[in-house]
Amino acid sequence: MSTQITWSKAIANPAKEFPLTPLAIISGQIPLELQGSLYRNGPGRLERGNKRVGHWFDGDGGILAVHFTEGQATATYRYLQTEGYQQEAAADKFLYPNYGMTAPGGFWNNWTKKVKNAANTSVLALPDKLLALWEGGLPHALDLHNLETKGKDNLWGSLSNLPFSAHPKIAPHTGDIFNFGVSAGKETKLNIYRSDSKGKIKSQNAYSLDGLSLVHDFVLVGKYLVFFLPPVRLNFLPVMFGFQSFSDAMAWKPELGTQILVFDRDSLELVSKIETDAWYQWHFTNGYTEQDGLITIEFVRYRDFQTNQYLKEVATGKTSTPAKGTLWEITIDTQKEKVIETQELLDRGCEFPVIPQNQVGQPWQYTYLSIFREGTDISQELLNAIARFDRQSGNLAVADMGENCYPTEPIYVPHPDNVDRGWILTVVYDGNSDLSEVRIYASDRLEDEPLCRLGLPSVIPPGFHGTWKSY
Repeated sequence: MSTQITWSKAIANPAKEFPLTPLAIISGQIPLELQGSLYRNGPGRLERGNKRVGHWFDGDGGILAVHFTEGQATATYRYLQTEGYQQEAAADKFLYPNYGMTAPGGFWNNWTKKVKNAANTSVLALPDKLLALWEGGLPHALDLHNLETKGKDNLWGSLSNLPFSAHPKIAPHTGDIFNFGVSAGKETKLNIYRSDSKGKIKSQNAYSLDGLSLVHDFVLVGKYLVFFLPPVRLNFLPVMFGFQSFSDAMAWKPELGTQILVFDRDSLELVSKIETDAWYQWHFTNGYTEQDGLITIEFVRYRDFQTNQYLKEVATGKTSTPAKGTLWEITIDTQKEKVIETQELLDRGCEFPVIPQNQVGQPWQYTYLSIFREGTDISQELLNAIARFDRQSGNLAVADMGENCYPTEPIYVPHPDNVDRGWILTVVYDGNSDLSEVRIYASDRLEDEPLCRLGLPSVIPPGFHGTWKSY
């Protein structure tokens, strides 16, 4: 059996929901100090009525919650009961256009039906609810414990139906939540939001963009919010008439270069606009301001937009497009509006970089990320290990789980008595046994065996992003 078939088993069938269920310990034990909930989001259903979705991003969102209390764990997995999910479930067929799909029925259906809110990308845990996030629309609210869907949430009416993207940043000292959403119409606008710790928006700004690019993430850097706009532009007409999906109508235009926009985090006003070389990125790690006023940012950089084709192929269960993202650092001068330096930090295929929440926007030492095992054919595989990169020494500590095992994005959980050490949580699909499990690692000992392995009742497909909420 090839490794290609192995990972594809995890997405071959729609994920199975399960109610709150006590988890059996496979090995080790749960640290008693680990008290809180792990939430993960990702496409759980990639087919409907014997038809596959057009892109991995099109799958209906499924949320996994794992609750840890006094050395015990319970979990539940549920689909987001979005309007589109419920209607397509009743019809047993796809009805809506999506990122990688056109609606059946040609021009009229694509003109009259809005893109389905798949609610499948990330999660934001607020004091009284969990938000399931998606690029192009409002979040959906869920019950923090049993994941019951409560419906779309416009954050106390403050969103006015504008999109609320999948990568909010929380300022460590204030608890303020920063996020954005790109809206298209007669004018394409980058909408920037500043919310309080409960999610209520306190201020916002809209900045006009030159065409519709694909902006997935941003970075909080000290007193700044920084966006990279890659040279990807949407051709509107083919999408409008239903001839092409959004994904297929995205054109790579390297001659435009990458545009860097720097905003003041308090006023949300533009501070600096910089033009530089062409690349593509999905995710940032973090950034900080140096003593001389320069800004340093770490991110995963791709040479071009082939990553979109690779992710499209994932939904079919077989990939062939090489799309290597590696860890880079860039230093920019906001006053002189120019890039000072760019350098590759780690020449290893990787994605989903994360850091401890208390270090957001400040200098940090360790980046946790998903990587490929040594010798992996990255054009045919999914990310199959997690690691800790030491920015000072360049050392890479790898949690190599062996052949045919596929961990999700690592989530850092701080120890309640010392935020500088803690645990790394990841959900692993084991293709050897066709089972999924939760693994807990000591954050400073990834190369050791996990502290605990917990069996899950059903297979959890590879997903995108998660978060942790302490009790």
